[in-house]
Amino acid sequence: MRDKVKQHCVHMDFETPVYGDDQGDQIEKWMQAHADISQEILSLRLLVQRANLDTPVSIQLNGKSVTKSIAAWIHRRRDLAESDLKMWHSLTDKNLREGTAQQSDGSTRDVRIVRYYDPKKRDEKLELYRSEPSLIDATLEVVNAVTEIAV
Repeated sequence: MRDKVKQHCVHMDFETPVYGDDQGDQIEKWMQAHADISQEILSLRLLVQRANLDTPVSIQLNGKSVTKSIAAWIHRRRDLAESDLKMWHSLTDKNLREGTAQQSDGSTRDVRIVRYYDPKKRDEKLELYRSEPSLIDATLEVVNAVTEIAV
């Protein structure tokens, strides 16, 4: 439709309009049809957003059922799960090694790493945030297929 408007919206005074005397009316009809379609698309998008906000979905994460709206799960999937994964990845030992170290006076000393985090909890969170996107995808695929949009 847009291409037709672009092609037929003007002509030189010595050319014959493709749609004859109705060329201007035809352009107006196409413009109105486009406006009507745009409005319908907007209405449908808003209905989908409303359904996404209002529809609770439960997903099993780490053995627990977590319930959020479709919209919240979409945001988790889009970037928040990845952001959480990166944050938990920042908890490292920075390649420090435990063992013994020689001191300036020639004596040796045991050296231990002091962690301000629980490695077990970090590993659990890393696994959770690695697996979360695929769990969201699988669940929302089903939910989106069966969720009705109120019109």
